[in-house]
Amino acid sequence: MSQFLKRWTELSEVKEELAGRDWFYGTSGNLSIKVSQNPLQFLVSSSGKDKRKITPEDFLLVDAQGKAVENTDLRPSAETLLHLEVYRKTMAGCSLHVHTIDNNVISELYGDHGEITFKGQEIIKAFGIWEEDAEVKIPIIRNHADIPTLADEFSHHVIADAGAVLIKNHGITVWGKTAFEAKKYLEAWEFLFSYHLKLLSVKNSVQPKISI
Repeated sequence: MSQFLKRWTELSEVKEELAGRDWFYGTSGNLSIKVSQNPLQFLVSSSGKDKRKITPEDFLLVDAQGKAVENTDLRPSAETLLHLEVYRKTMAGCSLHVHTIDNNVISELYGDHGEITFKGQEIIKAFGIWEEDAEVKIPIIRNHADIPTLADEFSHHVIADAGAVLIKNHGITVWGKTAFEAKKYLEAWEFLFSYHLKLLSVKNSVQPKISI
């Protein structure tokens, strides 16, 4: 099997799993996987497609400018420039972007702080951090309507082969060395978001007893 087909299959399997979790509302979200480093080429989601379905038009191959390698009527995802920044600045092999209710609510609650920190959760070990009471933080950036401007701000936080950035009221972009690693990190961040929101909900529902 060629490198192209191997990477297509990997990305398709990730897409199918995330679709099963209903993380692609209204055709939102996009995925990519590197096919070659020199020249830089990667598969990225086709724009406007229903990601709950599997078709031969799910992805297209783009180059180091984010342009389609072959003539096609398909358009690369609007956020292709974000994936391009990941591959341009790191040796990551896969990048995933999803809009979930939980990550949007977290970004709304903490966007003005520019980040959110989680501490003491067992799931943090998914990031390869094993210290007791370990903590992780994720930056939250503004959702610029102009994609090149968004990509430029996003790029400031792309500093390692694995990482994540939350875009306010937009979604999370996670990357890793492999498709498996990127998916693992995405699952861990979504767990932390969901846990935090449920904990806030429980705390807010507990009313103090008033003595009369």
